[in-house]
Amino acid sequence: MQHRYLGNSGLKISEIAYGNWLTHGSQVEADAAKACVRAALDHGISTFDTADVYANTAAETVLGQALAGERRESLEILTKVYWPTGPKGPNDSGLSAKHIRESIDGSLRRLRTDYVDLYQAHRFDTETPLEETMQAFADVVRSGKALYIGVSEWTADQIRQGHALARELGIRLVSSQPQYSMLWRVIEGEVVPTSQELGLSQVVWSPIAQGILTGKYQPGQPLPEGSRAAHEEAGQSIAGRVGDEELLTAVQGLRPVAEDVGLTMAQLAVAWVLQNDNVAAAIIGASRPEQVAENVAASGVVLEPQVMARIDEVLGEHVVRDPGKTQQMAPTTRPT
Repeated sequence: MQHRYLGNSGLKISEIAYGNWLTHGSQVEADAAKACVRAALDHGISTFDTADVYANTAAETVLGQALAGERRESLEILTKVYWPTGPKGPNDSGLSAKHIRESIDGSLRRLRTDYVDLYQAHRFDTETPLEETMQAFADVVRSGKALYIGVSEWTADQIRQGHALARELGIRLVSSQPQYSMLWRVIEGEVVPTSQELGLSQVVWSPIAQGILTGKYQPGQPLPEGSRAAHEEAGQSIAGRVGDEELLTAVQGLRPVAEDVGLTMAQLAVAWVLQNDNVAAAIIGASRPEQVAENVAASGVVLEPQVMARIDEVLGEHVVRDPGKTQQMAPTTRPT
């Protein structure tokens, strides 16, 4: 397992991180979730990403249980705040000082730790002054409950504003957590250049496009039993993609590319995002330990320029690059 610095900080994280969105506390049983965490640890993953909203706090609880007994100093634990949790009252979401203060305490309790390595704003809060949000994050850092601050799915302009305030407050905004894959490249035009300038890294989610890039969803075929798309709740997030026959056909064109470099399609997808030197880690999810073992093999893989070019040629018009998508998909009001 290779490790990379998180932004311009001194913290190193495993370039493949384990995340439990849509799995722990919902899609897979606790025993299976713990087996996946065990597999991640056994294969050298030291970085674990979660959020309070995942399974309405249950995912943090399961992760805390799965990591119990591990040497805390050998782990990097990342979590997030913004989306509604608990009874979903008027202050149970967003990035107000009240919600951040209460959320960090809840996350630490569920994760069974005194601090998290990275505390992330899960979205930009349009209803809270950014000064209030960054001051609240500064209070979290100064109290020792988090070491660094990050953001998720913020635009380049929002990152720049947040970074300036963090610097004034003497805290470190070191990362951005966006969606990024061969198919979804919207961060390349603005977010990545801004992050490189300011000293932030990307910790990317959905590098295999929620399973699309594994090639298991084939045109004209029923959804594989037990797959994410076949799951009643989890499948909603990719329903449009798995129904796009032209997209699925194009993705099958990656199979010979992967075979030529001795990788599975999933490994090719994870390796692809790691070719971007602004990416500190690719977050993988798993419902079975074997999936962890497969994805970890992408660590350290170098894809030659001609391979990268073949991938672009195969996917063609199916690649989404518009940097405006980050703003378009962001919540315009605080969720309830």
